[in-house]
Amino acid sequence: MFVPTPLGNLRDITLRAIDVLRECELVVAEDSRVARRLLSALALPGKEIRSYREQNARSATGPILERARTALVAVVTDAGTPGISDPGSELVAAAREARIDIEVLPGPNAALGAALLSGFPIARFIFEGFPPRTSSARTASLKAALAMEIASIWYESPNRIRETLQELAALDPAARVFLLREYTKRFEQQLSGTAEQVAAALPERVRGEITLVVLPSPASPAVHSQRELDARIDEMLNESQSVASVAKTLAAEGFGERGAIYARAGKRKRTREE
Repeated sequence: MFVPTPLGNLRDITLRAIDVLRECELVVAEDSRVARRLLSALALPGKEIRSYREQNARSATGPILERARTALVAVVTDAGTPGISDPGSELVAAAREARIDIEVLPGPNAALGAALLSGFPIARFIFEGFPPRTSSARTASLKAALAMEIASIWYESPNRIRETLQELAALDPAARVFLLREYTKRFEQQLSGTAEQVAAALPERVRGEITLVVLPSPASPAVHSQRELDARIDEMLNESQSVASVAKTLAAEGFGERGAIYARAGKRKRTREE
């Protein structure tokens, strides 16, 4: 059973999550110390806890799955939903391969909270997790996300957030950026603006968990010369396409207003027929 835990405010834990943590025989945690503090706060001390993190995932998976065959096992992370930017998803895959039932409880998630708080269009978005640590790889990842022309959501370390914002500013100075720091905690901070403006508004010493939502600036419309337009019209007329089809297609390609293209294509077709 995957159990989301509070990001900061303990009251964000669900009643179902408390039930599972009370009834389970084993808690699988990213950091056993963090898990013990949570269980103690919920008046559930004394639970058996097994560490599961990237460094020991391979050796720990087998024993965890064997335990899950006969007992209720609760999987938690330090904060939020397990399996998001941590090795929990590999545990799900291994459990499915072993035909062990898996259930994921709904609960806190910083990425979705930040996406909604940003106010950006999020009918479509991409979640990128943590950017690569090296500058060149990070720049390539940011550039690829910006090219998709939809909002992208990132987690970032307070130690690297300034470098990430600096690279964003260089790639797309007009991109809209929303930064959410210490979500649900006492010193929560929300910042909006360009990457340069957000960086300037950060405290001198940045601390805490950070979620970043980036909306690329609108792509500049393509500018086509009349010669390029005429060439495309002639190309399509040579393919025996109708004037209406030419106008519809070229308007969609950004060559101009549909009616104007229709008139120009009609004139060129009549000239060719004379």
